[in-house]
Amino acid sequence: MILEMKVPSPGESITEVEIAEWLVSDGDYVEKDQAIAEVDSDKATLELPAEESGTITLKAEEGDAVAVGQVVCLIDTSAKKPEGAAAPGAKEEAKVEEKPQETETVKTPVSEQAETTSTYATGTASPAARKILEEKGIDPGTVKGSGRDGRIIKEDALKAVPSMGTPTGGKRGESRTKLSMLRRKVAERLVSAKNETAMLTTFNEVDMSPIFELRKKYKETFKEKHEVSLGFMSFFTKAVIRALQLFPAVNSMIDGKEMITYDFCDISIAVSGPKGLMVPVIRNAENLTFRGIETEVKRLAIRARDGQITVDEMTGGTFTISNGGVFGSMLSTPIINPPQSGILGMHNIVERPVVKDGAVAIAPVMYVALSYDHRIIDGRESVGFLVAVKEALENPVEILMDGNIEKALEL
Repeated sequence: MILEMKVPSPGESITEVEIAEWLVSDGDYVEKDQAIAEVDSDKATLELPAEESGTITLKAEEGDAVAVGQVVCLIDTSAKKPEGAAAPGAKEEAKVEEKPQETETVKTPVSEQAETTSTYATGTASPAARKILEEKGIDPGTVKGSGRDGRIIKEDALKAVPSMGTPTGGKRGESRTKLSMLRRKVAERLVSAKNETAMLTTFNEVDMSPIFELRKKYKETFKEKHEVSLGFMSFFTKAVIRALQLFPAVNSMIDGKEMITYDFCDISIAVSGPKGLMVPVIRNAENLTFRGIETEVKRLAIRARDGQITVDEMTGGTFTISNGGVFGSMLSTPIINPPQSGILGMHNIVERPVVKDGAVAIAPVMYVALSYDHRIIDGRESVGFLVAVKEALENPVEILMDGNIEKALEL
């Protein structure tokens, strides 16, 4: 019996996927539920399992875009498993037989031979020409001489010298790689966000000294008890939740001629994965403790890194936090993650001079940026939101922990 395997629907609104990689070869015997391919949707990478055991015939190539419901392979379920077959899931590497490189003999026409046959002076650079060529790193063999008997003269060397610093002798190759469906979708969304929103960015700076002191004092105890690090993300998420509750317009989005405002905070966190930028969502973050936020951030980051993140885990979100500081970014203008209306950019922490109590002191300072859709968020809300984030981060014990550190950190 020949079974037609069709592309299943990976989620709502997804009508097309791309064959990222076949994990088996044409004619292989596959076991039921064995992963036979990786497929890219515009939201995630998923594995395609074999529906039955048998011999497989591939009907699509790697890189092909196929519609949901389209047949991508056939499985002959009547075929018997060959003796000594490899364990399911093991993709054999194709063995390429190296052939000796054939040497092509180029026959030079007699007329051309006559032209190149000359005296000992042919291709020899004059002292002045040799000096110019050596200074510029040009091989005399690459220069055609116009002097007597083909000698390279000064004019030839000057003409051969590349102008405007044009490089010579280096590699000039290039390669082309097809963008994955996920990368293409991200690109479309970024361009759409720039073109379809009235995006503005406002900035502020945060003195991170209080958070540094808290982490220095409690991070070891926190990690020992909860098996997760006390990072910056929980502080920023807590500060963002408070600011969203104070300025609900930032926790809103446009739907046609209406503005939808949410009474919950689903916080998207931008993480870099092997397939590109991914934005998993922390659901109802307003109900989570410091430990809960750090645990969820770690779980989602690992799943994104390992390519296991699902479409559902990246769907939704009412506000996004992006931490470019982990890559050393000092300042940026993050792009809104549509259909959301705001995104907070975190950056690297650098010791800078600040004024405290009328005196100059050195403090770890982070620049923060809020990009927002000016169609529904006015200057009062945007600036007030960022100031609220700054206030919470600079007074974490009082504002984010209600004055009780041990209780807030569940120590």
